[in-house]
Amino acid sequence: TMKTAVIYARYSCDNQTEQSIEGQLRVCEEYAQKNNILILDTYIDRAMTGTNDNRPSFQRMLKDSSLKEWNFILVYKLDRFSRNKYETAIHKKALRDNGVKVLSAMENIPDTPEGIILESLNATAEKNAVASDTSSENSCALHRSFADMNLSPNDDAE
Repeated sequence: TMKTAVIYARYSCDNQTEQSIEGQLRVCEEYAQKNNILILDTYIDRAMTGTNDNRPSFQRMLKDSSLKEWNFILVYKLDRFSRNKYETAIHKKALRDNGVKVLSAMENIPDTPEGIILESLNATAEKNAVASDTSSENSCALHRSFADMNLSPNDDAE
């Protein structure tokens, strides 16, 4: 049978080093083609942190996995799925119960005990990067709320 997948892409903010949503989708689509995986859907969270799972598309994707319509969630890198080890473990278990595995287009991490160790090492390295990422995350939220109010953060009140 044809392998089927959905793509999950997340972009936190104006972190310049981060791959854009479009870039993530392109890499995931190329990976899918190479591996004969049919992409059925994409779930995208924009301007969302990966440190918690309070992300609308992410939650919808988890819920949809119970319909058992696809076998894989394809992500650009595993940190797009989550930066929180504890939540990652819980979600991966729920997904496994639904017959769904998470694949990383950029990291060749086997779904084995070794792979799990490798993944947590990556997560630890990421955590150091996150520490510096959090302040931009907050300014991002601030810019979003200003945008919602149609204000620019630098506007002086008259």
